[in-house]
Amino acid sequence: MAELEKAFLEIEGGERVPCLFNPETISVGRRNNWASDPMPGKGVPKLRYTGADSGWMRLDLIFDTTSDGTAVTKYTGKILGLMDVDKNLPGTNETTNNARPPTVTFHWGDLHSFVAVVRDLAVTFTYFSSTGVPLRAQMRLELRQYDQSNAFGPQNPTSGTPRPHRVHRVQPGETLDRISARYYGDSTRWRLLASANGIEDPLAIRPGSLLSVPRLESR
Repeated sequence: MAELEKAFLEIEGGERVPCLFNPETISVGRRNNWASDPMPGKGVPKLRYTGADSGWMRLDLIFDTTSDGTAVTKYTGKILGLMDVDKNLPGTNETTNNARPPTVTFHWGDLHSFVAVVRDLAVTFTYFSSTGVPLRAQMRLELRQYDQSNAFGPQNPTSGTPRPHRVHRVQPGETLDRISARYYGDSTRWRLLASANGIEDPLAIRPGSLLSVPRLESR
């Protein structure tokens, strides 16, 4: 059985930050600028093209480390760091204050975004250990196109994602076969859930944890 492709962010220089759960939706947009020269006593003027704005990409990500108890900031901290200036990047010149944060590219299977920078980011920590360690976070991320790109040209934002997924929060007493029966109408498909979430022991899922639920190709 083929494994579900996992999305990741590739930071300038090659480091990868995995998306523990693939996003439910991805929004991509661009805007062209047009201007006109209205004149008193005249009708609607002809528009003039005045250039294009950079494209944008918005996605919501979920990070959850309740399975091993490590701080979820291991992942969110790296993405937050993408908004900090990195003086080790090529072209940096401290005498002219020519420095910038690193670029980042979103990948999910055959889907690859334009080379971008993080324009806006918000993180909400939603679950903590008894000692206050953050174990679950929701992140809203907006990427802004960095330079010229053909990404998303002939394709729509969901191309390259043949098996989109849902996210299920495990309830007390639930097992993988029961969750499989709920979403697929077939309890024997629990192995698909186990494979998508890297679960080796199907009895070890914890209440409150989040599971990626791949949609079947026929659904």
